[in-house]
Parts: sequence; structure tokens; C-alpha cells
Amino acid sequence: MAKDVLIVGGGPAGLHAARNIADIGGNAILVEQRDVLGGTPDEARYAALTPHLESAQDALDEMRAAVIDRPEIDLRLGSTVLESSGKAGDFKVSVAKNGGEAEQLDVGSVILTTGFQHFDPGRETQMYGYYENPDVITLVDAEKMLSKHEFVRPSNGEKPERVAFIQCVGSRDRRLGNEYCSKVCCGIASKEAIEIRKLLPDTKVYIFYIDMRMYGYWENQLYWPAQEEHNVIYVRGIVTEILKRGDRLLMKGEDTTMGRPMEVEMDVIVLSVGMEPSAGTREMARVFDIEKNKYGFIHTPGEPMDPVSTSVPGVYVAGAAAGPKDIEDSIGMASAAAMKALAMVRSAG
Repeated sequence: MAKDVLIVGGGPAGLHAARNIADIGGNAILVEQRDVLGGTPDEARYAALTPHLESAQDALDEMRAAVIDRPEIDLRLGSTVLESSGKAGDFKVSVAKNGGEAEQLDVGSVILTTGFQHFDPGRETQMYGYYENPDVITLVDAEKMLSKHEFVRPSNGEKPERVAFIQCVGSRDRRLGNEYCSKVCCGIASKEAIEIRKLLPDTKVYIFYIDMRMYGYWENQLYWPAQEEHNVIYVRGIVTEILKRGDRLLMKGEDTTMGRPMEVEMDVIVLSVGMEPSAGTREMARVFDIEKNKYGFIHTPGEPMDPVSTSVPGVYVAGAAAGPKDIEDSIGMASAAAMKALAMVRSAG
């Protein structure tokens, strides 16, 4: 029987799973489609991790260092999993270097850590004018600026006087079919609002929300400090339209606390976009013939007691490939998946 564990996806969950397997005496093959490790936090150039605000790039560097040049971990960068056959303990998996010939790998178990993609607010939610107005941006766009220790109006490079975040863009939306909460957006918006206020103390920052969903310790780590220490202004309201007015953006909607129409002008509007299954997650579900849930994420039928086993014995999932997760969720799932995958290999042998 094959002794290696195949890990598909080199983001935080995949890196941690590979490290765990190596640390407990197993062998892992880590396949990543990009030429660098780090997944979405690297590709999107995250500035700081939620909720503690430590450098995202420093955290990724530490995770990458834990897997590079380890004899127990075979890194396959710039590579794609094409096909799979076999069963638990004896999978035949076809992997190709991007643009090259395929190679068959014999592995005993598989962990899918193919992550998520950010919702595209210009795809269906036209009311925000994401593609029409350069000063309408997303959390990801803001993160890229903040990683450079700056925050400016994209249209003219000037410092904004008024910035607004709009929550639940692409999440909790029955019209789109994304009925779920993406879990981290409220916390990330609050984190970014704090960062903007630190960089630009004269800039007013608003967060327009349906409900603020701060779970666990995030309430005291982000929500209250944002208001009490950094003067971020939270407004319960629904934004229905964004229009250009002169060199500013006019937000129209309803203040649901006061029960009255609302019109306010902003310099920059940040759309808090949610999570959707990545193309890689959808493709790996096809390759390994794994059941997906109604939203396209990988189904984990053993929940809540087993959050990492999939519908196919010997194939496990960790991180946001299974649905909206934060970094802590992803790391915890990666450890559980690593243990189960290695146990499967050893029991099959």
C-alpha cells in the first residue's frame, strides 16, 4: 500500500497539514498550482491577520519555512492534479507540472486544502458600481494598500476624508444563492477600519451593517476597540445604491435603526465581500468524485463530530474548501485532517 499523503493546495491549511504529517513521522506530497506557497493570504497580499493584527506575511514566512527543505515533504509547485482513481490506502493520482506531462503518484490518502475565492461584487450586485467607480473597492483591494502602509483614493491618490464599509456583499443574500454568512467579514472590516484610523487619524471611518457578527473573542478584540479606542462609527443600515456626485460617492439607503432614508457622501467605499468555493475546490470535487454541499463547498457528512472527512473514504478536507473559515478554523482542521490521513495510511499498510 502507498505510504504518502497527498495534500492539494499550499495555503495555510495545506502548509500546516504538511508540517503536522512530517512532525509525526509521515511523508507528504504537497501540490500547489501557483509557483509560490501561501494561498489566498499571499495572492491577495493580506496586510495583517484577524484578530491580532500581526503581519500576515511574517506568519506565512514562518509557515513556509516549516515545510521547505524537509525530506518528509515533497513540494510540487506550479503543478495541478488532473485525475484520480483507486480507493483509500491505494489512490492513483495524475499530477502535471503546468504545461508539462502528467506523472502518476501512488498515495494512501488525500487532504484537500484548495480554499475559497472572494465574491466578485461586479458580477451580479450591480448597485454598488464596483467596475464603474474606482473609489468603490473591496476588502481585498484595501488589504493590498494597507500591506504597503497606505490608504488612498484610487481615483486620485489623495488621502480620503470619509471612508465607508458595506457589510454582507455576496453573503446572506438569497437572490444570489449565497444564503450563508461568510463568518470573517465583520471582523476583517473592523480590523481594516482600525488600520485606516491608525494611518489616517483625521479620516472618518464608517461601517454600515445588517448585523455585526463577532464570534468568540472578536467582540472584545475588534468590535469594542474599533469604537472606543479608534472612533470607528458603526451604522445599522442597508445601502441600496451608490452614485457619483461630483468627485465623491453618494450612498443611498436606509438607516434601519432610525427607520428613515439615508443619503451620505463618501470618498472611498469598501465592499465587505464574502467567500465562495474556489475553482480549485470545485475541480478537486470533480477529480475525486466528492459530494459538494448546496453552495458548492466540499461536503463533510460527519459534522459536527467529524468536520474533515468527505463522502469518499481516505479523502479529507481542511480550511475554506469546506465552507467559510478563519485562519484558526483552518489550522485546527488541518491538524485533524493530518491525523486522520496519516492514520488511514498506516492502518492500510
